[in-house]
Amino acid sequence: MKLYTKILIPIIFALLAIIIVIATIPKFPKDYGVYLGVNENLEQFSDTYIVVVDAQYFSANEIKSFVSKGHKVYSYINVGSLENYRDYYSRFEDLTLDEYEHWDEEKWIDVSSEKWQDFILNELAPSLLDKGISGFFVDNTDVYYQYQNDDILNGLATIMKGLKSYDKDVIINGGDVFMDSYTQKLGSWDDVITGINQESVFSYIDWDNNSFGIAEKSNREYFENYIKRYSSLGADIFIIEYTNDSKLMDEITHYCKKQGFHFYITDSVELSNTDY
Repeated sequence: MKLYTKILIPIIFALLAIIIVIATIPKFPKDYGVYLGVNENLEQFSDTYIVVVDAQYFSANEIKSFVSKGHKVYSYINVGSLENYRDYYSRFEDLTLDEYEHWDEEKWIDVSSEKWQDFILNELAPSLLDKGISGFFVDNTDVYYQYQNDDILNGLATIMKGLKSYDKDVIINGGDVFMDSYTQKLGSWDDVITGINQESVFSYIDWDNNSFGIAEKSNREYFENYIKRYSSLGADIFIIEYTNDSKLMDEITHYCKKQGFHFYITDSVELSNTDY
């Protein structure tokens, strides 16, 4: 082997190693953030890779521009309850079921209604997709936890499968009872989702005293088992924790990084805090 070849080969391998290291450096300082209480200026989240917002309040130009810079934007979509501030509230008020504890502006909705399913899948979802979103952040599927019957299960399954059919990321918020029932009775997890977001695995919201605490051991173990089970099958896992306890924040950070989970820590139940 000639001398220059002996010199070049180590240099080439060294350069390749540098390229690999550079490629693995995160482009954005923050991995994940959920800002449902924010309704303007996506650019304020330019340091965050995956951003969850309510895309109904953002323009297509703003979202597409933000995504073009390498970000993912998931849009909140509420399939299991109806908020009284939505411009379509009066159209579906007759389908509401009961009050939603802790959220005075919302009521649970009958997801078995074809009228509601058609609206979500053929009107609301397409309008969000037209804005250039990367996927859906699907909320209040725990309507099935509240009303555990086959009509609600099948109705929710229809909605979730319909959202998944758009070939975009579908992140279910919570949804443990629905997911387990669906996979036991109706099909595979990846029929309906690509990932799971779970709130309050480590933390606890004390609604009566407007404060935060540490989750009970049994609750933490339950939700850890839930997310690990679906993670092992291939689902992406996201976690939102509500706390201002620095020690707990360190524990959450260590756990999620070790597991390879996306996580967001906030002290705002309205998800309007952008400090963390």
